[in-house]
Amino acid sequence: MPWQTDTSIGKNSWSHVTNWDSKTPNQLIDDLVDIVSKNGNLLLNVGPKADGTIPDDQKEILLQIGDWLAVNGDAIYDTRYWKTFGEGPTEVKKGHHSEGKNKDFTGQDIRFTQKGDKLYAIMLAWPENGKIDIESLGSANAFAEGVDIKGVKLLGSDAKIDFEQTEEALSIKKLCEKSGEYAHVLEISI
Repeated sequence: MPWQTDTSIGKNSWSHVTNWDSKTPNQLIDDLVDIVSKNGNLLLNVGPKADGTIPDDQKEILLQIGDWLAVNGDAIYDTRYWKTFGEGPTEVKKGHHSEGKNKDFTGQDIRFTQKGDKLYAIMLAWPENGKIDIESLGSANAFAEGVDIKGVKLLGSDAKIDFEQTEEALSIKKLCEKSGEYAHVLEISI
């Protein structure tokens, strides 16, 4: 079932306060990706001043999220959840006001969305040495049953990405250069 959650752009308040502490664009984008991969929607609160203006630090964060969506929005807009939300070692804490307890994601933390003949593998951090093994897409994995991989590209880049699908994983031994600073999206044609 679809669901929605809300969070504030601030770590310590839902309204403008003098000791406002903002989350980073990376944290908010990771939250968005994680939520969408689980068939959810994210309602993001900002903390305007008493006169209704949005403080500059919050504007900058919103603009950075917008820049990320301009490149990677295909993996978010009009997508559906896939057979599994993702894979990786980092556990997202559950429950009321638990997000402050979350650890940073690693290069092995991947979230999935799909649209038409595209499967999106969203890496929540850039993998070490530009190598990634996506175990959910190994030919022996039940999630990969019926998935015929025709090509892989990094959104925001025209570089060719070579890949190999083994029984254990979809392996990419050399990613191209990063196309941004936050979550990185592999568009997999199936």
